[in-house]
Amino acid sequence: MVSTVLKKEENSSIYLVQETPIELPKEMAIETKDINVYYGKNQAIHKVSLPFYKNQVTALIGPSGCGKSTFLRSINRMNDEIQGCRMEGEILYNGMNLNEPNVNVFEIRKRIGMVFQRPNPFPKSIFENVAFGPKHHGIKNKHVLQEIVEKSLKKAALWEEVKDRLHRSALNLSGGQQQRLCIARAIAMEPDVLLLDEPASALDPISTGKIEELITELKKDYTVAIVTHSMHQAARISDFTAFFYMGELIEFGETKDIFTNPQHKQTEDYVTGNFG
Repeated sequence: MVSTVLKKEENSSIYLVQETPIELPKEMAIETKDINVYYGKNQAIHKVSLPFYKNQVTALIGPSGCGKSTFLRSINRMNDEIQGCRMEGEILYNGMNLNEPNVNVFEIRKRIGMVFQRPNPFPKSIFENVAFGPKHHGIKNKHVLQEIVEKSLKKAALWEEVKDRLHRSALNLSGGQQQRLCIARAIAMEPDVLLLDEPASALDPISTGKIEELITELKKDYTVAIVTHSMHQAARISDFTAFFYMGELIEFGETKDIFTNPQHKQTEDYVTGNFG
């Protein structure tokens, strides 16, 4: 089974499939089509078309500054918050194009949650951190909120560590616990998709291992897209891998094929450490 290679023709911005596409799961959670992202006049992402399959982990890899995080943020319109940033193309989700101007971005982010590189808990209690989103969307019943908080913390593999101190400050948690709390906060909104932007890069090896174990469990209920600088991490936890370089998608396929039988020399150089 070979991976799909996306290669540009000379003097063209159109990507062509050069090899037989791999057999992929049929059910798609999200698909981007010809996504371009600009910061002012600078184009950061060039015509990226990429599928994300349900209950699968897709890793976005590539050197620093290649556009991985910019592309990830485009999926739930987080780039809208950056002055001077604009996006072209389609983000298809449940039959809708999320890049239409009349789409409610707050509803998008409810269905497509995001966790950032550094843990960013609110300066509130553990309970209030997880309950914040549901409260904001109108849930006031204390019993319902308690159920949401417990369920979310259990899914984030944090419940047993914090169940006796739910009303203490979240800022007293370790870095790894704070990151799992941020994941629980995203889960509390009952999303379909979780976007993780280097969620373990600021953590120690033990906390990183817990996050990786958690991601493997989360894909049972969610579609996961993760940006990572660690090729070992991508190889361990992802089902599919997309290699980015200078804002372009160079190659996409099943992770085992990307790492053992890449179809593009740039990909091979990167995964074997000969990049540059």
